[in-house]
Amino acid sequence: MRVGVPLADDRGSSAVEFLLVGTLLTALTLAVLQLALAVYVRNVVHDAAVEGAYHAALADTGPVDGVARARAVITRAVGAEYAEDITVVTSGVPPHETIDVQVRTTFPLIGLIGVPFGMEVAAHAPAETFGAP
Repeated sequence: MRVGVPLADDRGSSAVEFLLVGTLLTALTLAVLQLALAVYVRNVVHDAAVEGAYHAALADTGPVDGVARARAVITRAVGAEYAEDITVVTSGVPPHETIDVQVRTTFPLIGLIGVPFGMEVAAHAPAETFGAP
């Protein structure tokens, strides 16, 4: 290299540009995929809570049946480790009782690994009875 000659040589710059842009696009793609996975897990857990609440609200079932139904749906879709903390309570006064299902689960940050009990969803359903309204 001579002194006083401007650096006009572009050899090797396309490889560096490809590496920088490729890294950025890969990170962006992985972030979008992780967001989609987190939304999917949240929707599965919420749908399981709704199904558990409506199942527990049937006249011939109880809260234990609602927990079992919610746990089965979550386990089938995303795994048993996401169905560990499910609670069912009854609120309201007869004949206007509601069944409330609350699910606390892991919020996925990297794949399915994430913050334990970082996500909480709830669902409610009117309780059915055999008697006249």
